Amino acid sequence: MESIVTIEGVYKSFGNGNNKVDLLENINLSIETYQLVAFRGRSGSGKTTLLNLIGALDYPTAGEIYIGGESIGTLNEKQRSKLRQEKMGFVFQSYGLVPFMTVEENIAFGLRITQTSRGLWQAKIKEVLDIVGLYKRRKHYPYELSGGEQQRVAIARAIAIDPMLILADEPTAELDSQTGFRIIDIFQELVKSQKATIIMTSHDPVILEMIEHVYTLEDRNIVYQKNENIV
Repeated sequence: MESIVTIEGVYKSFGNGNNKVDLLENINLSIETYQLVAFRGRSGSGKTTLLNLIGALDYPTAGEIYIGGESIGTLNEKQRSKLRQEKMGFVFQSYGLVPFMTVEENIAFGLRITQTSRGLWQAKIKEVLDIVGLYKRRKHYPYELSGGEQQRVAIARAIAIDPMLILADEPTAELDSQTGFRIIDIFQELVKSQKATIIMTSHDPVILEMIEHVYTLEDRNIVYQKNENIV
């Protein structure tokens, strides 16, 4: 299968001299399309840093990252922003919804940023809310929703632009176990239907048991683990 993310010899450090901290050293990784992949590791292991590098939110100290075969290191900030807006969806632990907008307005806001034709908005909003099972809640505001429902809206917003890649940083960390399982079920269905490739971070061993492709970050490097028994 085709690789959607290729990482070649990536290093990431912060600070200089005696204050220099090395987080990632010589990371080499290839992720194929239509996979659900998780980065695991203790706090400070660099999993969120690696996710941010893939999402063009930060720059590696050395090495190259390719998204869809294109080196993001050659892009200027405007081009990186366009890449994020048009080809990537982001799901954060804190949901990131606009509090004074309804569910459908939050999704429409994301579509507006990517300059999706307004005539397509309603059909797209219905499509993605049906996927996460929240179309009946489309007129509600975030504060009227549970944490799990807010996270499902965040997922709907992320997939509304038909991204090639979804990046999710600890998307189940603030949720109870049952709701966390529902989020992973949605991710797996998106991958199965070939609507997205998803890279997420997690430290929850039960959630990680549900994911086939898991990479552990330790000692500034990365180790691959394949789960044979997916629940």
